[in-house]
Amino acid sequence: MPSSTTASQEELKANRVPLQWRDGCSALVIPLNICRRKTLYMPWECDHERHAYEKCQYDDYLRRMKEAARIKAAAAEEDS
Repeated sequence: MPSSTTASQEELKANRVPLQWRDGCSALVIPLNICRRKTLYMPWECDHERHAYEKCQYDDYLRRMKEAARIKAAAAEEDS
């Protein structure tokens, strides 16, 4: 089930988002890339968009690590 941070395949294709960025935070990378192109990739511009994208990536990382720990604990419980 797609979340509010996941863009549709049509949106991703229309905005020419590379395959490696088409993840759970893909809806946040579209406005970030638009802002970057508009401001000629100035590092001090687009801070809000960049931080929102990075926070989404970090939250996704935490979710995956908690899921991996849960699976590992369940496997250890099953073995004993």
